[in-house]
Amino acid sequence: MKLFKLFGALLLTIGLLNAEPISLSGQKDGYDVTLKSEKSLVVGDNTFIVTLSKDGKAVTDAKVKAKFFMPEMPGMPYMEYKEKAKLVDGEYKMLINLSMSGTWQYHLLFKTADGEVHKIRSSVNL
Repeated sequence: MKLFKLFGALLLTIGLLNAEPISLSGQKDGYDVTLKSEKSLVVGDNTFIVTLSKDGKAVTDAKVKAKFFMPEMPGMPYMEYKEKAKLVDGEYKMLINLSMSGTWQYHLLFKTADGEVHKIRSSVNL
């Protein structure tokens, strides 16, 4: 019985540790870029928020879009979801549907006022 309780507590702890929203930050071509989720990632719809800044000032005149995808694997087709972000209160928000658990690769693109397109590649785990 004690072993069962210990195992249950361990599973609960692991579940709580994985229940955090994502928050990824980096730089691209002099821009500070942050990608975060409103809540912990789930199978289905997830709201992602992108913030851009340069020299400490928010960038609110860019066009932002993302492509989340999972490569084809045995018994599973290629999956992809694309979305254009909408500027809401100085942040770029988009709704992305992650249709199954696993590692989702993404390409985050933003086009700045000078016409340059900047691309960030990474992945998230669900």
